Amino acid sequence: MLKLNNVEVTYLNVIRVLHGVSLSVPDGAIVALLGANGAGKSTTLKAISGLLRIEEGQVTDGSIEWDGERIDKKGAEAVGKMGIVQALEGRRVFEHLQTEENLMVGAFNRHDNYIKQDLEMVYEYFPRLKALRRNIAGYLSGGEQQMLVIGRAMMAKPNLMMLDEPSLGLAPLMVEEIYSIIKRFNTDQKTSVLLVEQNVRVALSIATNGYVMENGRVVLDGTADFLSNNEDVKEFYMGLSAMGTKKSYREVKHYKRRKRWL
Repeated sequence: MLKLNNVEVTYLNVIRVLHGVSLSVPDGAIVALLGANGAGKSTTLKAISGLLRIEEGQVTDGSIEWDGERIDKKGAEAVGKMGIVQALEGRRVFEHLQTEENLMVGAFNRHDNYIKQDLEMVYEYFPRLKALRRNIAGYLSGGEQQMLVIGRAMMAKPNLMMLDEPSLGLAPLMVEEIYSIIKRFNTDQKTSVLLVEQNVRVALSIATNGYVMENGRVVLDGTADFLSNNEDVKEFYMGLSAMGTKKSYREVKHYKRRKRWL
């Protein structure tokens, strides 16, 4: 289980981005971390994976634990060896490598005899990648590159897979396909998933529970059903009024004044 206890994150010893964030990801669960751009979601993932140091950030208060062991002082390589894998936002592929070479990069920390078997597993989840395995990754479509990034994370044989905005910039049908595969992988492999998303509706469709972040704080949490039916979440993140109709920007532009959690 992953636990964050009152975590604060500061960049350059000056800019505080997270303010006492607490959350947990139970074993085998899919947890959604929701919120608008700039809420602190990606920073939370980087604090867990150890990538903060690359950006001159650090956890300045609180603790992050994985199965009871504190990891907030560990580097990214050490955290990765513990089975915590982050797929970064923006479809970060090695553009000059072939699709299959990109996938194999995900297994660079492994020294077992099941790498080829897991490669076939990824191809089973993403048949399109198998058809494109000899293609240069930089020429794949946006959806295909997103599949590649998730497949590369799968190749690391993760205990916890963290996905940052997997729906970003994709067509609705592609988003639906990718989320269906994430859910299947979680069910089949019992891998915990921490999912960062602005697309609240699709994230809660597969999550067991979730957290809503704003301005570096968790402002609401609960089961996926609770969040999906919460009037504030529906109004401010799904753009629906209590009657289920879409709200205009003019109606919600002063929403911060009216949010019950603020």
